[in-house]
Amino acid sequence: MRELPHWHTASAQGPRKHNADAVGAYAASGGTGIVFALADGVGDHPKAAHAARTAASAAARAPAEKGAVEAVLAAQRAVLQLGGAGDCVLVVAVQSGEGYGIAWLGDARAYAWDGYTVRQVTKDHTLAQYFRDHDQPVTPRMEHVVTTSVRTAGAHEIGAATIKTGGLLLTSDGVHKTLSGPTMLDILGMPDRAATELVRTAISLGGSDNATALVVDPPRADRTTEKFRVAA
Repeated sequence: MRELPHWHTASAQGPRKHNADAVGAYAASGGTGIVFALADGVGDHPKAAHAARTAASAAARAPAEKGAVEAVLAAQRAVLQLGGAGDCVLVVAVQSGEGYGIAWLGDARAYAWDGYTVRQVTKDHTLAQYFRDHDQPVTPRMEHVVTTSVRTAGAHEIGAATIKTGGLLLTSDGVHKTLSGPTMLDILGMPDRAATELVRTAISLGGSDNATALVVDPPRADRTTEKFRVAA
């Protein structure tokens, strides 16, 4: 059985009435690895929170050997079975070799983190990103309008990427839309405290949303080589 990575997570409600963020992680006995999931409910109400918890749990319980896209589809099936109107966005990371397969819907993000550099590997499914891709002006409101979600997306709309490093950061937009890349990089250098500090700092800097982070520590770095730390 593959050795499981060391990981930690934190979440804060912030100024919202409900914390509609959720995380999940699961490694099946005798399985091939671990599945991580972070979901962010669409809206500030109990149905959004329920959808996020359902999606994160279903995605994390999906068989790791089937990959990240199948984990997102499992989350979608679970949310659709709820009925009602609750919805969420989602990012999933499935351990694959020394890295991770990534799949996502909406604006939950995954970053590669190797102990020295942090790099965003997902691309937001938002109206703002769509306009940027088409060289059109963007307004602040567009940053918060998602173009895909767990309840509504087709399978062909699921984003997919890979991370080759052993470290990983998953965030809800309450973290990454408040903190800059260099700030996140500095905080990631705090062993066992990074997730808590990412969330605490985002809220303290005026974040107006729920803030959630899941940090998977990279393997122990080579102490004989000095490297510069870079956020991209």
